[in-house]
Amino acid sequence: MAENNVMFEGILLKPSMVTPGAECKDRATPEQVSDYTLKLLHRRIPPAVPGIMFLSGGQSEVEATQNLNAMNQGPNPWHVSFSYARALQNTCLKTWGGQPENVKAAQDALLLRAKANSLAQLGKYTSDGEAAEAKEGMFVKNYVY
Repeated sequence: MAENNVMFEGILLKPSMVTPGAECKDRATPEQVSDYTLKLLHRRIPPAVPGIMFLSGGQSEVEATQNLNAMNQGPNPWHVSFSYARALQNTCLKTWGGQPENVKAAQDALLLRAKANSLAQLGKYTSDGEAAEAKEGMFVKNYVY
């Protein structure tokens, strides 16, 4: 990027977190994901970049939030936050199911996810009281956007 005169102060990166493969039996803790992800970023991303906005990469809603929270337990040279779509919308869309009578419950589910990730980007999230559905992985083999 430097060779192409990219102004680092004017970009946001949108990577995935460093996690085990979706079909791997050995799951990583949020602390391990945080450690591997931040080590990689520190080695390659200059502090001039203002923000790293993570994709969920097929993680469950709760897993993505826990991992983001772990990354924000200490100082970072960049703002470390989220740019999830599936990990914000999954439970919300399932709750709604296209039914007008479910709109309020779906809005409440979306607000819950948004608040959880808002806390995680501050390093203040706890997964207490999370619904089982939010803990289900969203990996879809050969998923295409």
